[in-house]
Amino acid sequence: MSSVGNGHQDVDINLAQLFQAVWDKKARILATTALVGSLAFVGSSMMSPTYQGDARILIESRQPDFTVQGAAAPTTAPVADELNVMSQVQLLQSVDLIKQVARDLKLYELPEFDPDTQPSAISDILVLLGIKSSPLDLAPEERVLKAFKEKLSVFQVDNSRVIGIEFSSKDPKLAAAVPNAMTDVYQQLQSGAKLDTNSEAARWLETEIANLREKVREAEQKVAEYRSASGLLPTSETSSFSSTQLANISSELARVRGERASAEATAQNVREALRAGRSTDTIEAIAGSEAIQRLKTTESQVQAQISDLSTSLLEGHPRMKALRAQLAGLRAQISSESTKIAASLENQAAIARERETQLIAQLNTVKADSARAGEDEVGLMALEREATAQRQLLETYLARYREATSKISADAIPADARVISRAIEPSEPVFPKVLPITIVATLATGILSAVVIMLMELFSGRALSPRTVSGGTARQRLEEDGQSVLPATPLMPPKRAETKAARPNAAFTMPEVEADEDLAEEMEEHLDLPKRRPASKDQPDHEFSIRSVAKHLLAQETRIAFVISPSGDDGSLATVELARELANRDTRLVLIDMTGTAAPSDAMTGNPDLPGITDLLCGSATFAEAIHPDLLSGADIIPQGTADIRQAMRGADRLSMIADALSDAYDMVLVECGPANAQGVAKLSRNDTHEIILSAPNPSTEELEDIMLAFEKVGYSDLVLMADGGFEPESDHRDAA
Repeated sequence: MSSVGNGHQDVDINLAQLFQAVWDKKARILATTALVGSLAFVGSSMMSPTYQGDARILIESRQPDFTVQGAAAPTTAPVADELNVMSQVQLLQSVDLIKQVARDLKLYELPEFDPDTQPSAISDILVLLGIKSSPLDLAPEERVLKAFKEKLSVFQVDNSRVIGIEFSSKDPKLAAAVPNAMTDVYQQLQSGAKLDTNSEAARWLETEIANLREKVREAEQKVAEYRSASGLLPTSETSSFSSTQLANISSELARVRGERASAEATAQNVREALRAGRSTDTIEAIAGSEAIQRLKTTESQVQAQISDLSTSLLEGHPRMKALRAQLAGLRAQISSESTKIAASLENQAAIARERETQLIAQLNTVKADSARAGEDEVGLMALEREATAQRQLLETYLARYREATSKISADAIPADARVISRAIEPSEPVFPKVLPITIVATLATGILSAVVIMLMELFSGRALSPRTVSGGTARQRLEEDGQSVLPATPLMPPKRAETKAARPNAAFTMPEVEADEDLAEEMEEHLDLPKRRPASKDQPDHEFSIRSVAKHLLAQETRIAFVISPSGDDGSLATVELARELANRDTRLVLIDMTGTAAPSDAMTGNPDLPGITDLLCGSATFAEAIHPDLLSGADIIPQGTADIRQAMRGADRLSMIADALSDAYDMVLVECGPANAQGVAKLSRNDTHEIILSAPNPSTEELEDIMLAFEKVGYSDLVLMADGGFEPESDHRDAA
């Protein structure tokens, strides 16, 4: 359990004591709990029950089928958004709707909705004193509306387009009737609003349609007059007379050019064949001629006769000569006929050329006419666009007018809402819930009673136990050994008065305690702490004693002092005595244990597992966690700590910054370095003007000379010797006068 109190964790909360205190007062707690539970049960049972009716409305677009205009109707209705649903919530809470419901159900006749007609005596007194205004000053209708709104709750169901209507009343029938009446009136208002909208739209459309009809007639008349004046006679929906004529002439010109080229090529081929003496049988124009075909047939017959007679007659026979002469004549006729065909083809080509010339001239004329018609068509298209726009607008208005008139004649326009759950008469009251109220009141009373008892124990200090040290608290250790018990107060040394004003820039403050000699002796004996040296006030102080060194440090107003203990733990324990001596002289002091054996930590805390300087250097602890009080004096100590020493020594350069920070909060800071060498101390102190104390209980002359020479080499010529054994050095070095 976390301790409470100051930053040193002086005391812990004793849970056992807290629960024991609650257990000791269990009878009182149970009695209080039973009393409150009984009062809650009786009170909730005597309350007038309140019933609640609930209805649900789904906001959606609704359109009757007979108003749908074929394919032009939308396939899906628009979805109501969040703002639309919230607007409908506000509509359901409107004054007009509530007034209509109140009139339909005659709520103004019910005392429940006008309780101010029979005010209580307290209310009358407040009105007479002027503290409260008279409720009868309001009109009865306003009083009914006020009571109605207090009982009504309209809300949007989360993540949906559903609106909930809840109404509370002492009458279960009325609790169900009001939400149902509200849904009916709401749908009537919605339908009426849509019907009024359609009527207004139909009246407006009638005037607009009459105007549009006149505009459409005028626009179409302008189109016809312009087309007649410009000669833009249409031949189809997409073309005019000039464009059709141009297309026809172009097609005819292409055909004539093809025929001319074909005739010229055929005639040239025939003449070249005749000129070269080649056979013309393969030329289509010649082979297709009927005269050539007859001559070819006769030629074949004559050749057949010559062939037949050549077997019986000689070449000089008159018959053979006649046949051959006939054959030559046939061939001459074929050649002549071929020449005629070629001439005929050339004539056809000439005619085609003439036709082509005429068509080209005609085409140029039509092109000029088409160009002029194109300019005229620009104006025509503008007029047609205007007429088309007016016609489309007229058709749109006509469609809307037909739809509006059909809705008006139907007189049945559904609202954009659907009741998905009507309110039913509740069988159980919503308030009061006798059993839950009784249980909650009983549990709350029991818990609060226990909490109050625990707080009383904490504030009285009976539930606080001393801070735990090694092996348990000092009280527990003494009880286990059978010794006398320490005083009943927690082990929290009282804060002593400061002798110096607190510095305003101190980063933190630590409580200081006064030494209790009897307590110190008992703790030394039972906690196995190192024995303190007897400090008799009658014993004379030599110049190197702990008291002399303490006086010297106070006289010099030393803020930071580094202590070197060549002999090890003996010198470190002497440093502990020096710290306690300074603390007994009302000096706010903290000791930093930089030794390897942690002897000062064991001597001052008795617990080797406390966070300390190694934790500070590693950054794993704060000042408040690393500073602990000395068990036997008012001094504080930063022990060796629990962190890794090697890792901590990597940040040893920060020791001087830590010491400077502590010097702002303490009067003096002692850094016990153990048997450190001069170079190590110079590195830790950064060669600042700090006091260097040599703690050597039983020194030798040679050892002291070597140590002082080593410190002179690093810049420290003045050392303070602390030898509680009474040693007087022979060297001329400065002492602790």
